[in-house]
Amino acid sequence: MKKIHEVRITPEKVEVNGKRIFSSATGRELLKEMYHVKIGDYPKFHKMDILCQLGFVASELLLAAEGKVRFIECDDRAIMLFGKNSSLCADLDYQQTISNRQEFFPRPLLFVYTLPNIVTGEIALRNKYHGETSYLVVDDLTLIDEYIETFMDTSLLIKSAICGWIDTRGKNDFEANLWIIEK
Repeated sequence: MKKIHEVRITPEKVEVNGKRIFSSATGRELLKEMYHVKIGDYPKFHKMDILCQLGFVASELLLAAEGKVRFIECDDRAIMLFGKNSSLCADLDYQQTISNRQEFFPRPLLFVYTLPNIVTGEIALRNKYHGETSYLVVDDLTLIDEYIETFMDTSLLIKSAICGWIDTRGKNDFEANLWIIEK
């Protein structure tokens, strides 16, 4: 397998293939700035939780770096993402709407674009990928390479994949490291 492009995002910076992209913002505002400056044409972005926004922005920058024609049917690309905290940020926001019995007001809107599989689904839907999609919660980072290698070795249909780590610990505490691999 060959790693061909990579994107890293932290609350302080964005790097594509090792080159830093200028941003005047930090934290969640950095993601919003990247969306408006580099993407800007996916209205669902504003409905997404922080995990989904992070994965969406990272994948968009990654696919732009790849430079291939986009938005055409593709059966041979998978999406395999990993993280530790899953949708914890959205879960905590929702918990605040139900924790005080006197001000009990559940807000299902907080769950419209949440959960880790939403980010893989949004990437697949936007790019018309029909291959495998998964988001796995892991504590042991060494399992990531093993899982990716096993999947790529055993899959007959898949020729490339968007892989990597996306994790959020708070609205201004997150990291993404995504890459594209090819057989």
